[in-house]
Amino acid sequence: MFRTWVLWFTFGFSVSGAAIAHFVGRDLLTERYALASEMKHKSDALEARVKNLEDIGALNSNPNLSQVED
Repeated sequence: MFRTWVLWFTFGFSVSGAAIAHFVGRDLLTERYALASEMKHKSDALEARVKNLEDIGALNSNPNLSQVED
């Protein structure tokens, strides 16, 4: 009787632990992918801003002839 109870208790405890580990692992994996996606998005936005600033700097470094004559 006691062995049966211990067996079922151990089985239930193991199944509960496995379910908790599964949900925690899935949550951590989802968080990891979300973080990677967010960092890529921010990196792309920063790269676009830097490129825009470089283009503006290139335009300002080549003055028009009318500005040189003044």
